Amino acid sequence: MKVKVLEKTDKTIEIELDGEGHTFCNLLRKYLIDDERVTFAGYRIDHPLIGKTKIYVRTDGTIDPIDALLSATERIKKDAETLLMLFKREVGE
Repeated sequence: MKVKVLEKTDKTIEIELDGEGHTFCNLLRKYLIDDERVTFAGYRIDHPLIGKTKIYVRTDGTIDPIDALLSATERIKKDAETLLMLFKREVGE
């Protein structure tokens, strides 16, 4: 995955993700919205075959939008690790 910052202010960021679609972007958007310091999180894919995904994040100013993205990805990672552990325990690995 390639990440490119297109625009950034103190409260907003627009990034481009090359090689990602709805699956990861919708998950990231949900985790961003769960953060009470994030006032808006969304994404857009102009064309499903050739478009690059653009993610938009706006915060209330108490957190930098890059830090909000990092926090969301850390929570995704933690929850995925927990799910993997529970799954392995259930199937007996």
